[in-house]
Amino acid sequence: MSKYSAIIKDVFFNKYIKGKSRIPFVREDLAIACEKLGYARIKNLGDIPYSFRFRKELPKEILDTAPKNSEWIIVGTGIAKYEFRLAAPSKIEPTTNRLQIKIPDATPEILKMYAPGTDEQALLTRVRYNRLIDIFLGITCYSIQNHFRTTVTGIGQIEVDEIYIGINKRGTHFVIPCQAKSTGDRFGIVQVLQDIELCKEKYPAAICRPIAIQFTGENELAILELSVSESKGVLRLKVVDEKHYTLVPNGELSADELVQIGNKE
Repeated sequence: MSKYSAIIKDVFFNKYIKGKSRIPFVREDLAIACEKLGYARIKNLGDIPYSFRFRKELPKEILDTAPKNSEWIIVGTGIAKYEFRLAAPSKIEPTTNRLQIKIPDATPEILKMYAPGTDEQALLTRVRYNRLIDIFLGITCYSIQNHFRTTVTGIGQIEVDEIYIGINKRGTHFVIPCQAKSTGDRFGIVQVLQDIELCKEKYPAAICRPIAIQFTGENELAILELSVSESKGVLRLKVVDEKHYTLVPNGELSADELVQIGNKE
């Protein structure tokens, strides 16, 4: 077992009470666990909960205590403050049986030359140039921040991959935080939760619509609108809408295909 796993497991079971759906702890609990387990104090203690929030699975011993069809996650609740929370599910991924919607690729050729691939930055760039957030949501959207780091009350420091502001035909304003993932990764409820809280604090006049985007192929990508609800103390991650798109070069979308698409509207 890794050092991080041993520390987080010790903190969990020191606080765990069967039947509870929220288990709070603070950064100093991690330091106490280090000393108890005989480890030298880790310089960046905050990296331990961060790792289990976004990069690593919690130890099996912790996961096995969760009720059926739910699992434990770690959320930030303030500066150096955290909670183990129950979620159902904690992560989701795009489905594999969606119709591919063809979109003429408007990405400048020079960008495709110098920024090829399917990493998160390439994904955000292609979504932006092809106005895919506008197309997906059916509203006019403008990118106002990318790789935005800030501190949110009750959570602590967060980072958002990209934020759009949108407006519909009635003049309603929307704030759209986007979570970009590399191929094969899953979208996490922790990111969605903190995106929602950021929008409440920084953009209170706009309606928050969290978005997740991911390449599913070299020129194919999925866009999901997500929401989070809570029932009996358990956080629930839901898919509001999901569409899959294929970016095609000029000339690969025939007139017949366009007519067929129009007849389906």
